[in-house]
Amino acid sequence: MLLGSVGNGAGHGVLLGGNQITAFSNWDASLSYDPESPTAEVQSDVLFREGQTLGGHVTYTPRLISMDLKGSLRTLPQEGSLYDPGAGASAVTWEGSINMHKQSPPEKNSFLEDLEKLDKGEILTKADFCSSSKLQHSGAVSVDTFNSHLARVQNYKLEGSVRVWSDFLRIHLHPRTISVIHQYNHDGEAHRLETFGQGESLLQGALLEELEDKLHFFVEECDYLQGFQVLCDLADGFVGLGSKVTELLQDSYGGRGILTWGMTPVGHRDSTPFRDVCRLLNCSLGMVHMAAHSSLFCPLTLQGGLGRRPTSPPQFPLLTYDPSLWYHSSSVLALALDALTVSYRLRNNSVPMWQVADLLAVSGRKVVAAYGAIPFPMMSGGSLPDALGACADALPWKPLSACPEAGQGQCYGQLTTLKGFEGQKLI
Repeated sequence: MLLGSVGNGAGHGVLLGGNQITAFSNWDASLSYDPESPTAEVQSDVLFREGQTLGGHVTYTPRLISMDLKGSLRTLPQEGSLYDPGAGASAVTWEGSINMHKQSPPEKNSFLEDLEKLDKGEILTKADFCSSSKLQHSGAVSVDTFNSHLARVQNYKLEGSVRVWSDFLRIHLHPRTISVIHQYNHDGEAHRLETFGQGESLLQGALLEELEDKLHFFVEECDYLQGFQVLCDLADGFVGLGSKVTELLQDSYGGRGILTWGMTPVGHRDSTPFRDVCRLLNCSLGMVHMAAHSSLFCPLTLQGGLGRRPTSPPQFPLLTYDPSLWYHSSSVLALALDALTVSYRLRNNSVPMWQVADLLAVSGRKVVAAYGAIPFPMMSGGSLPDALGACADALPWKPLSACPEAGQGQCYGQLTTLKGFEGQKLI
């Protein structure tokens, strides 16, 4: 992955608008607190914290504050599923009449159902899949059960069942992570968070106090606070909320790195000319305001451009995906974000957040562009110069920020990450 500052200058985590929370699921795939493990080169506790459930079990949850709309959680409890929110609560008696209204809870898809069974020990773990011979001798789980579970895991088809980010969330969240904005609905035509001004006016009163309380909780337990990552939807009213959040972070933690990632989907199902203009204005206002209050601002999208007539989304060799599905496009962006942020998550020779920002935000140019090659065309036993030389004039990476380089563009700084090339010649 390549992160570079735009030549013309034009244009811990806080997540606003949860469609891209799959980024933390992607980071969770390499979660490791064992320094002897193969993935120990990445320092997991940069983004994750260790805690205990009420039963005394050790858990790892991301240092994350997520703000989303009413109806966006579906099957996920606001307090998460690690703790019992009713534990220790005293019963309240009421002598008056009671009217009870029941609503059927949303159904979990097969992926979430299996995760729940995995937590309860009803199905096999990843380690069990890798040691089927041990299972045969233990007698605890039959080979037929093992094979059926393995086939089930390999054949999840979630494209038709994913409606919100919690439908494919793999990790557990801390009870202080989620904040629900009850003034606006996730679905439907009424009470929609659509404009920059609506979001900007939200961060006050109870919501501001809740955000500050959660920030203090996560910050005070850090041994060394590098900074904050802010992931924010650019096309709707969350961009106004994100602008106020970055302003709050700059005022309170100005000496730390504030890296802001603006997310934009390829398309919207409710697209109309009026809403398209609103989204364009939201993107423009958000980029200006968030760049002003951040150490670095990078738009991330598979859209061919942020204007009214964008070009086609990028195509990657050996990768089949549907850019119009948010479930697909957010996974590609999560893979890019995982690579782009690895420099300050390394166990050895890491680069702090503020230094990453200083490297790319040259002469006050805070807006940067991201590029990605999935996969990078470098064969086993090859070298990086040979791989780049074979590309001739067509470089392998595709734009991930909707702002491809101009023909005579000038790059002021670059940060390049290559993953999966252990032992390869990079010089």
